[in-house]
Amino acid sequence: MKPIKIAMMSMTHGHTRKYYQTLRDNPKLDWVAVSCANAEVKEIFLNSVQGIPCYDSEEEMLTAHPEIEAVVLASENSDHLRQVKLCAERGIHILSMKIPTFDMAEYEEMQRICREAGIVFQVELELHYNPVVMRLKELNNQGKLGTLRSFEATNITLSPVWAFPWQGVPEKSYGKRVPLREGDHRFRGGAICDHPHIFDLIREMTGSEFDTIFATVAPNIRLDIEEEDMVAVTGKMKNGVVFLLDPSWSRTEAKLKVPAPGWEIFPKRMEVNIILNGDKGSVMTDCFGPNVYHNSTPDSKYVVQYTYFDEWVGLIDEFVSCIREGKTPKINLDWHRNTINAMNACYESIRTGKPIKL
Repeated sequence: MKPIKIAMMSMTHGHTRKYYQTLRDNPKLDWVAVSCANAEVKEIFLNSVQGIPCYDSEEEMLTAHPEIEAVVLASENSDHLRQVKLCAERGIHILSMKIPTFDMAEYEEMQRICREAGIVFQVELELHYNPVVMRLKELNNQGKLGTLRSFEATNITLSPVWAFPWQGVPEKSYGKRVPLREGDHRFRGGAICDHPHIFDLIREMTGSEFDTIFATVAPNIRLDIEEEDMVAVTGKMKNGVVFLLDPSWSRTEAKLKVPAPGWEIFPKRMEVNIILNGDKGSVMTDCFGPNVYHNSTPDSKYVVQYTYFDEWVGLIDEFVSCIREGKTPKINLDWHRNTINAMNACYESIRTGKPIKL
């Protein structure tokens, strides 16, 4: 199969650095170029990667490299519609970061643009391809737990706002400045916006859609950001499965401008734990358990050594296969829409203090 000529845009998203090795080493990809959102981002990239042409704007990059077939939109959520239009005009396929947009009118416009252009649009939810999650899905699909009764999941991390400042700006993260609720000084755009994975996984693993959802926020553990960082979500799916989700920024971090060893402060950088309870049994999973954690340099801080990059292999394999074989990715715009609706419902529940019926 001929490698896909691929590029990256903006380089401001927290997952950007995770693509460097994948784009270089995966034989199914030919990494052509990147465009950087600003001079600071460009400097960080050039200090990290050599030999890949780097441009100051998307238009400049696309003009210089008409051979580009696909791009990774590694940008703030508020930039996605503009970049989708740029790509669709040129027939370029898209691997988008996890939130296409929270504005459902914009979302519909993206759906129309991509449909009319005939391009692949895959949403990057890498947790679907995590080896532990794949095994969990297999056990569930085989009926090992019997009929599924409840789903509990954490997707808790440190906050990315120090290294990726746009995630701390409501207009760029959520798309506009919307107070969490009357009398609250915080705005939409924080931890909920960073953690769609478990909202999406529950839909796949239950084979059902959200029925009711109730969300609440705690006081922030970070007093210097203006978005929510501590969240709890509960509710019921249409098939009766009840759920409890924690998509918080409840891990603590050093305020580094570039992610590096020592970024995390104990407890560990992230925990994605999923518990399935059925009428024949239960299973508990630590999706990032294989990582190695230790106290080391710099400054004897808590350090994580990642060992789970298999998930990016599966994600890229599907993206390439969809482009070359004309297939639709599992996490496409049409599928992902109900996940975004549920996340918006969380914010409405926080605003009203009531459960939301979907």
